[in-house]
Amino acid sequence: MNFSLYIAKRYLFTKSKNKAINYITLVAGLGIILGTAALFIVLSGFDGLKAFSLEFTSFSDPDFKVFPQQSKTISLSSVQRQKINAIDGIASFSGVVEDKVLLRCEDKYLAIDLKGVDVHYPQQTIDSILTYGDWLAPDLPHIVAGWGVTNTLGFGVYDLTKTIRMYAPKPGTGQISSVKSAFKSLKVANVGVFQINESINGSRVYTSIKNAQYLLGLEENQISALEILTSPNADLDHLKSELNKVFEDGIILKSRVQLNDALYKMLNTEHIAVYLIFTLILMIALFNIVGSIIMMILHKKDNLKTLYSIGANKKEIQNIFFMQGVLLTVIGGLTGLILGAIVIALQLYFDLVMISPTLPYPVVLKGSNFVIAFATIFVLGIIAARMASWNLKKLEFTD
Repeated sequence: MNFSLYIAKRYLFTKSKNKAINYITLVAGLGIILGTAALFIVLSGFDGLKAFSLEFTSFSDPDFKVFPQQSKTISLSSVQRQKINAIDGIASFSGVVEDKVLLRCEDKYLAIDLKGVDVHYPQQTIDSILTYGDWLAPDLPHIVAGWGVTNTLGFGVYDLTKTIRMYAPKPGTGQISSVKSAFKSLKVANVGVFQINESINGSRVYTSIKNAQYLLGLEENQISALEILTSPNADLDHLKSELNKVFEDGIILKSRVQLNDALYKMLNTEHIAVYLIFTLILMIALFNIVGSIIMMILHKKDNLKTLYSIGANKKEIQNIFFMQGVLLTVIGGLTGLILGAIVIALQLYFDLVMISPTLPYPVVLKGSNFVIAFATIFVLGIIAARMASWNLKKLEFTD
């Protein structure tokens, strides 16, 4: 193999008298460099978009969320609250009431996701999402609406000229005698505006847990779910076991990833699709390696006969061109990675590409992308080099 590697380096780095071979080798090298750089840049850019999208879920979603296993609500007593406070790994928790209700402003209606939160709702979440106005007063009929909701219904913050009401169906059975008797309503004032993402901004409204319980006909100790923030390195199995002891009726515990499983699945699917598309482009670019090696084999036919005559066997000669392809792939791949890393670093520090006048295109410089890009080009390069070197089987070294 040392003999084959030595000759391969000579063939690769020494200019050939045949200019066509030099051009083909140059094109093959540039194809590998640009293909690897493009794959790395796209992976880094997509990771940036993924991190940018998931950043919003960290603002609004807890580390874990407890749902009832059988009914729509959980009963949370003061004794249960004390037991939850004593569980190792729980930093804080808050009860929430969630359901679909109808929001009306003047003659406009919108079905929204109402989220009633208690006084323990994390301040860090409030500070992250609240963009204008104030947060909820616990004992007043206040709401904080998403930016999209306020635009759709046409009301602002502390807008006394507009009447805002929320409607929810009254629980119970039997015949409905009138539309008015079928719904419970609550007149509210909007005191703030929040922004999380486009979907939530256009569909969610926050209010106090007491307002939500009144509107939905729930008791004071009834909640829809329990949102939990955990300490670093919290044990999930221990957490679930202890919470099951607190709630005898059974619970479902979901992490932040599970709460956004549709979003994670979509992003991961798109990531794989982008990777496969650029891998296909790389495969096309690597055909240049095959062409370059085949041209080199035909050009060096007389030299190969000489090597064969002085004792080199056919496998060693075949390895010369295989090693040439591998060297071209490795050098081109490493150069492409360096070029790609420079482009990503420039974007990180100088914001070369902007999505909006104030928002640079998000990118992430990750070690895993170096490994993925280089492993891809290396494997494809080995396959291309092996395919090209097989053409030596057709050559005869004896006259």
